[in-house]
Parts: sequence; structure tokens; C-alpha cells
Amino acid sequence: MHKVVQIDGETLTIEDVVEVAYGRAKVSIPESVKAKVKRSRQVLESLLEKGETIYGVNTGFGALSNTVIPREKLKQLQVNLIRSHAAGVGKPLSKEIVRAAMLLRANTLAKGFSGVRLEALETLVEMLNKGVHPTIPAKGSVGASGDLAPLSHMVLVLIGEGEAEYKGEILSGREAMEKAGIKPIQLDFKEGIALNNGTQVMTAIAALNIYKAENLIKTAEIAAALSMEALQGVVDALDEKIHKARPHTGQATTAKNIRALVAGSKLVRTSKEAMKSVGRPHDPYSLRCTPQVLGAARDAITYARKVVETEMNSATDNPLVFPEEGVCLSGGNFHGQPVSLAMDLLGIAMAMVGNLSERRIARLLDEKLNNGLPAFLIPPQAEKGLHSGFMTAQYTAAALASENKILAHPACVDSIPTSANFEDFVSMGITAAQKTAQILENTEYIIAIELLCAAQAIDLRGPEKLGKGTRKAYSAIRKLVPMLKEDKVLSEDIEKVKAAMHTLAGLG
Repeated sequence: MHKVVQIDGETLTIEDVVEVAYGRAKVSIPESVKAKVKRSRQVLESLLEKGETIYGVNTGFGALSNTVIPREKLKQLQVNLIRSHAAGVGKPLSKEIVRAAMLLRANTLAKGFSGVRLEALETLVEMLNKGVHPTIPAKGSVGASGDLAPLSHMVLVLIGEGEAEYKGEILSGREAMEKAGIKPIQLDFKEGIALNNGTQVMTAIAALNIYKAENLIKTAEIAAALSMEALQGVVDALDEKIHKARPHTGQATTAKNIRALVAGSKLVRTSKEAMKSVGRPHDPYSLRCTPQVLGAARDAITYARKVVETEMNSATDNPLVFPEEGVCLSGGNFHGQPVSLAMDLLGIAMAMVGNLSERRIARLLDEKLNNGLPAFLIPPQAEKGLHSGFMTAQYTAAALASENKILAHPACVDSIPTSANFEDFVSMGITAAQKTAQILENTEYIIAIELLCAAQAIDLRGPEKLGKGTRKAYSAIRKLVPMLKEDKVLSEDIEKVKAAMHTLAGLG
């Protein structure tokens, strides 16, 4: 039985988005929402009857908003808007992102500020529930007025045009709707701009990014804990007193998590023990400062979640109808700057996580720095020189970390004018979200490589000496891939561990 997600424009969560995007949860519209949508439409109709001039309803768009459109052409105006704005290019967005965007667009309409007919909202939800997924090119949005091009490709299918995926086939929009038993709608006044004006595509990608980032930060803590044991790290740096003295929430959480993971370990050392054995009381920063670095990333994720969940439950089209006051107002809620800034911050944070992991990988493989482990973790039975061990796995991690540094350059500070300089400051929000998605994937690979290297090092140290939590993680990794005993192709092992990230995160 699929979970049912009710949309009310107020309470949608990232977990709900994940359920609909990946788990195929069904979507329902409460009766109270239907009443709000109908009331909003009635108010808009009343304003038009009174002869009011309303942007995007009986005027042109953008720099053409000074042109008033006669009543008999208002439906054609909305159809023309969707057709003309469906100018996206490139590979299509994934089915999961499309489903998330459709859900978020429906949730925005459910707030009752958009002035659409209930039929438009119900048809969009029916498409979701029956698995009609519009083909949406990934490129073409500057993030203001929202994601115009990608959302227009979504709306094309709603009116029986464009292309869509249905049951694994790419079909014309009309054919996909017919096979699913859904009647396309005919756009009425306001409905085109209500459907394509907003931040739902960038926010869909952002929501899925946050979900992945939350799992990845847990896995990064597990990798750090395993590496700490593999390198016989100093546990004093995890002491709760240190982190209470600098009370950042994320830092304290990461320190607590790693303490729990290494609890009972016979591989880690105290400061006094380290002083006696290696002549120094503490570790290099890539180990000692892990709570401070991963904790800062945790705090960035927390901020991004708050922004994105607020955006998910916001009215972001323009103009907005306010039924209680009986007015329709034009503003700028479509502007993607909050999401753009949050995604840039998240991308920077996750690039930082990957950078730290790559430094621990390098330390694990360097016989001058790894406290007695063999070079490149080549096992004793394999001939050094004849075998290279994990040498090139670090090259891959380094390449990905370096790519992340380029991708981490913020998009939110960029802007390029559009619509004859009328829309003269844009957010580049979808760019921020998409490049953060790439940073996340790169960092997942880096963490997977660290987990493999740390597990290999633990095999050489003795798995029986592991802590309570790290023992579970080590066992999970070894169920996926065996210890490296001689040179082999490593790509498959890396892919297996990366694919298991969500499961591994649950062990933290």
C-alpha cells in the first residue's frame, strides 16, 4: 500500500517529496483545499468582470506587460505563453525530479492564491498518480520569473502537447494522457502563468539534494570514524567538553556521533598514549578537526532544509489572488534567490566534506603518514611494486575533489538580464541546484573510496579491535566487497559502496 501525501500548501516536507519522487506515494487533495482553490478562482473572475487590468491575465508578459489583451483572446494568451516559453534544451531531467516538481507545483496551487480552476490542479495530481511524466529539458532557466522554460514543458503535457514518459515509453503528450486515461485541459485565463511561473523545478532538485546530503553527512562521519581507527587517531579531540566550549550544534552532533561509533575501540589512542608512541599529543587537522568541519556542513544542511521547506510551501507565481481582501497583486515571489543561495551554501559545504575525506584517503595510503600501514594499503602477501593497491583510487578522489572546487563557485552572485532588461536581476537558482547535485554525487564517490581504503586498513590492523559502531559499518562494507588481496579493477567496488550509501548512513 502506497503512502498517501495530502497537499494543502502548508505542511509538505522533504520526506513527502522523496516518497512521491522515489516511492511513488499517491497524492490527494483535501476538500478544504478544493474550497480554497474555488474561492480564489471566483475572486479572480469577479475582478475581471469589473474590468480590472491584471498582469498576465489580460496583459502581455515581461517587457510586454504594457499591452492589454482583449477578453476574447485571453485563453489563447495562456496557450501562447506555454508554447513560447517551452524553450528548454539539453538532456531531460530525471523522472524523480519531474515527479518532485509536479508535486511542488500542485502544492503551490493548493495554497489558493493562484486563481486557477480546480480542474487544473486535479489534472496535475492525476498525472502524478497515474505516472505521466513530462519530458523536461534540464537547461533554460535563469531562476526568475522562476523556472519558466522547464515548467512550460511540464504544462505542455497538461494540455495534450509536448512529450512525456509513461510506463517506460517516451510518447507524445497527447498519447501519454490518452493511454493513462486522463483528459487534457484547455487553459483558461491566468492558468498558463499560474502553472509555469515559480521555483518548483529548482526547489524539487534542492529538496532531493538535501535528502541526499543528510544521508551523506552521516556516511561521512562513519568514514571518518573508520579512518580514525585505521590511523590510530587520538580520541581526546572528540571529548564533549571541547565541543561544549564552542557550542555550534553541528559540531557537537558530529563529535557525539563519532564518539559513539568508536566507543570500545582498541585502535584509537589517548593524547598521552600518542605522545609516548609517536611523540605528539594530537592528530593532523584532517582527523582532529573532523567535528568542526563536518559539523559546519551539518549546520549548512540545516539552514538549507529550512529555506527549501519554506519554499516548498510558498506561493511563488505572479500575480497572486488574495480572496479575503478581494484583490490580485503583482510581486516577485517567483524569484529564486532564497533557493539559489541555500543551494550554493549546500554545494560549498558538501565540497568541503569531500575535500576533507580526500585528505584522509591520502593519509591512509602514504606509508610515511599512516602509522605503520603498508604503502597504498598493499597487503603483505602481495609484492610491492608489482601491485599498486589503492594508489589510483586516491587519484579519482583527488580529481573529484578538484572538480567540486570549480563547481562550488556560487551561482547566486551571477545575474544576466532578460526580457529586454525588464527582468534585470535573476537568481540562477536551477544552476545552483544542479551543480550542487553534481557535487553531492562526486562527494558520494569520494566517501565511498574512503570507506574502501579504511576497511582495507582495518583488515590490516585487525577488525576485532573496532569500536561498537564502526564494527557494524565495516561488516556492511565487507558484505558488499571483499578485502583487496591483489590488484583488481576498483571501479565496481566503488560503485557498490556508493550505491549502498543510504543503508550505511543508517548505521551511524
